[in-house]
Amino acid sequence: MKITDIKTFLMQAGSPPNSGAWAANFDTISTGWRNWLFVKIYTDEGITGVGECSGWPRVIETAVQDLRSILIGEDPQNIERLWQKMQVAIMGHGITGVVGAGAMSGIDMALWDIKGKALNTPVWNLLGGKMRDRIRIYAHASTPEVALQLKAQGVTAIKAGGLKQPVRMLEGLREAIGDEMDLMVDLHGPPWLTTADAIALGRRLEPLGLLFMEDPVAPEQTDAYQRIRDAVAIPLAAGERLATIWGLRPLIERDLVDVVQPDTGRSGGITVLKKIAAMAEAHGIMLAPHSGSLGPIAEYAALHVLAAVPNALMLERVEIDWAARPTVITPAPVTIDGHIAVPTAPGLGVDIVESEIARYPSQRNVGLGKGDYAAGTESSSVYVQSRLGRQRWLKGE
Repeated sequence: MKITDIKTFLMQAGSPPNSGAWAANFDTISTGWRNWLFVKIYTDEGITGVGECSGWPRVIETAVQDLRSILIGEDPQNIERLWQKMQVAIMGHGITGVVGAGAMSGIDMALWDIKGKALNTPVWNLLGGKMRDRIRIYAHASTPEVALQLKAQGVTAIKAGGLKQPVRMLEGLREAIGDEMDLMVDLHGPPWLTTADAIALGRRLEPLGLLFMEDPVAPEQTDAYQRIRDAVAIPLAAGERLATIWGLRPLIERDLVDVVQPDTGRSGGITVLKKIAAMAEAHGIMLAPHSGSLGPIAEYAALHVLAAVPNALMLERVEIDWAARPTVITPAPVTIDGHIAVPTAPGLGVDIVESEIARYPSQRNVGLGKGDYAAGTESSSVYVQSRLGRQRWLKGE
């Protein structure tokens, strides 16, 4: 079997960049300027494979097209060899960046999809077999009303995000959902949140019994993670912004987190996710892949890895962010009782719907949200802006 072609499919997802009939297809609940980039690999035997790239999709599309030249004519079943070939080819441009790793992620997923189809077996079977039939998910909520709706649907874990009145928000959520649901917080690792503030906030949140506190500071500040870990009795989680085993190595090898969260679409693909899981297992660290801004193909890839590794915790799940989300793939996964069933079809068990993807052409891939700056500092450097009103913030007022 030989690779004959690699094509990319870039689309706008989430908030529209303008008004009009095209934009009317988007839900107002969506936030951010997201693009999804899908990859399809074609072979001379008629078998195709699909994957997804994240990190910076409009830029990564060019990287995928660049890598195409070294993959045409190769046997797609030699997945590890092709991963190493791509890594060497882009080595001069860096080995931990999300652009290169994002491109390799989508290609790698598609290669696993092809191999599974060629052997008529699901990808999880190629990864060592199935350890579980369904994958627990966690959803997002910032208000008691949304949290209770999710609880009624069978969701057993929720995560709240942001730095606006985090103490009040989380206390309200815990009071609403009780002790039977797991509760987490994502602080998004902003460069203006100091280590001292992260520690002070963590101590305020300790009585809530959080499952983990995610990205209390920027993930590259490994010494700060150590200080927070020594001072706060809440499990820590991080990893979504990093790529490859080398990018996540410091968090794992220094035991700085209890949960590692590689992004399925930019960490390096299924090949790398399996290696990260093994690295984490050796340190007693659980795996909970990031999926907050990803499209549905990367979600499928995560399901296969989580089905096959012993230290799978759960999968981040955003299924109500955009009404058209399930229309761009077939079939769409369904959450039942807070879990998604592990796919059983050969390969990844999913395909893209090209005609639907074409309805949403990419128009913009970057933007600033309301939470990207501390209030009153929008004209300041985001890296050095201060947080004023610290006492009110820590008290949750």
